[in-house]
Amino acid sequence: MKKLPYYLLIFMSCIAISCSKESVDDVTPVVGVETPDEEPPKPDTIPNVVTTPCDFDLSTVAANSTIIFNCVLDLKGETITLPANVKFEFDGGDVKNGKLIFAGGTIAGELLSSNIEIEGDVKLKEPTFKFFASRWEGIVEGTTTSNVALKNNKELERLFKYTKNLGATTFQIGKFDAFFEITKITPPEVFFRASDEAVNIPSDFTLKMTDETFLRAFPAEADKKNGAILAFTDVDNANVIGGSLVGDRNTRAYSSGDVGETGSHLFHIQSGRNVTVDGVKFIDGSKGGVTIYSKGFFSRPDTNYKPSTNVTIKNCVFKDNRRMAISVTDGREIFIEDNSFANTGQASQNSDGGDVGYSINIEAARRRDSSGNLEELQKVFNVFVRRNTETNSRSGFITVNIGQHATVEDNIVGTRISYKLANNTKILNNTLTADGIGLESWAIFASGTGETVFNNEVGGNKISGYKTGIVVASNEAYIHDNTIDNVAVGIQLSRANDPRVIDNTITRADKGITATNTFAKNAEIRGNRITTSNGFHMFFSSLNLEDATTQSYKVNVIGNTLINAKKITISNTYGVIFSENNVTGGIEIGNSNNIEVSGNTKIQPDESDGIRIFGTNNNVTILNNKITEPTGAERYQCINNSASSPNSITLTNNSCN
Repeated sequence: MKKLPYYLLIFMSCIAISCSKESVDDVTPVVGVETPDEEPPKPDTIPNVVTTPCDFDLSTVAANSTIIFNCVLDLKGETITLPANVKFEFDGGDVKNGKLIFAGGTIAGELLSSNIEIEGDVKLKEPTFKFFASRWEGIVEGTTTSNVALKNNKELERLFKYTKNLGATTFQIGKFDAFFEITKITPPEVFFRASDEAVNIPSDFTLKMTDETFLRAFPAEADKKNGAILAFTDVDNANVIGGSLVGDRNTRAYSSGDVGETGSHLFHIQSGRNVTVDGVKFIDGSKGGVTIYSKGFFSRPDTNYKPSTNVTIKNCVFKDNRRMAISVTDGREIFIEDNSFANTGQASQNSDGGDVGYSINIEAARRRDSSGNLEELQKVFNVFVRRNTETNSRSGFITVNIGQHATVEDNIVGTRISYKLANNTKILNNTLTADGIGLESWAIFASGTGETVFNNEVGGNKISGYKTGIVVASNEAYIHDNTIDNVAVGIQLSRANDPRVIDNTITRADKGITATNTFAKNAEIRGNRITTSNGFHMFFSSLNLEDATTQSYKVNVIGNTLINAKKITISNTYGVIFSENNVTGGIEIGNSNNIEVSGNTKIQPDESDGIRIFGTNNNVTILNNKITEPTGAERYQCINNSASSPNSITLTNNSCN
């Protein structure tokens, strides 16, 4: 029978707890999770290896002296007031059991521990402090209780502040594996705030960790819905580099009423300014990996709004996080670069995938007031998502739900990209190769209408293997220079206002460009190069039929190159102008209104009529087209006008050669 790892804490009787007086009741049980055996963490190796007692005391130390500790000095509970500018240097020894009061001077970081108090005017010899857990009694590694894990939070945060006050700019952790209680209030606090209860990194400070550093979330109770292991809270110029943050998604309890929002993040960035997260592994977050937001509200100056600004998340690994890997709800100048994302929002052994399911979700809160005016409680703009890799997210790689000036560029994506209530969003030069959900879905979805949706761009992307390449269902979408291959539908228009579909290349598609059972207002489809495999170069059916307003809309199809012998179909449609195109294949028009086919430089049918008109039509003009004599059966004609309303068809100056 397999044993559970030490950190699952499920033993309900006969529990051995070291370095603590907590009771068995403080341990959070986790039921029903079976994993391979794991060994408890081995202690770190401290540099204080010398055990020889010192043969001097400090009572005779002169000002400006340098003392090298290559021995162990036991102060035996005494307080020593040092003369001016004494320097304590390290050579394998130690000083303990007392208090030192400095008047200037320095001390080596290796001499700091729980066994010595430091007061007065003193700085660390070096700006990098190397942390060894075994030298600090307030830190407990491995299996522990909720109360001890809560003390771990406060002690580690205290050490950040303590060493910073001594002049440290970098806090370095090597081999370390400990739990942190992130869902409970630390007295004397009354209200729970996730960013406050996390281990906070101060301003002008760097936390540097290694591959042997693991900060773990203590398994939460079922009703706990927030928390974070680390946080930047209202700080400037702070960094976290390396290490692993491990969440509790498979070890916590979930309430029966959970609607997919329960859980804890691994990292909170609240009003962080000039902050960086570099090379950190975010694993098994029960609510997500990183969340970025701000103090106060953008639209309410009285709330002391402090936006997160110049936030960088780079070179990180996000794996198996529930709900989302990164969420951004308020901030500007945010850079998400060179990270990898895997399995976001997928179900795991002890939890569902939660809501959302995107690796990155940009979604600011806003609302309408009683007069209908837009109030932006939060605001996200100038977000740059570049050179990331993603695979197997449940819903997709990134969604810009509510945001402005977001750039998604040069990413390698296995699922999907979307935007909704966004403006000035650019989705550029990404490589999307369908895997998982993408095989039966779209690659890029440009959606959203209304006054806040405009000037969005999807360009230069390489898309392969999806059911649909790009869906355009928004205002002012500029879809250009994309390469779309091996899809059922290349580009689909759906309730689109003022879209521009320009200079795209579509190959191996059943349908190149389609618009069915929808409307397209003032659409421009220009300069595209389409090679279909089975179906239609373009397929417009039941387009702009909705009401008198949509029946006045125009779709301009101009200067496209349609390469193999497939059809263009215009059926039950209003307002298509098809001109100056180069067509290998035929065109069919049926039961349509306000259609113009004019000035096409080549219509070269194979096994079809050049232009076939059928059904009941109104105001159809066929003008100045160059048509090649059809091949195949003798029944095929350059223009086959079999419409039941011939007087509504105008045929002028077309050639048949």
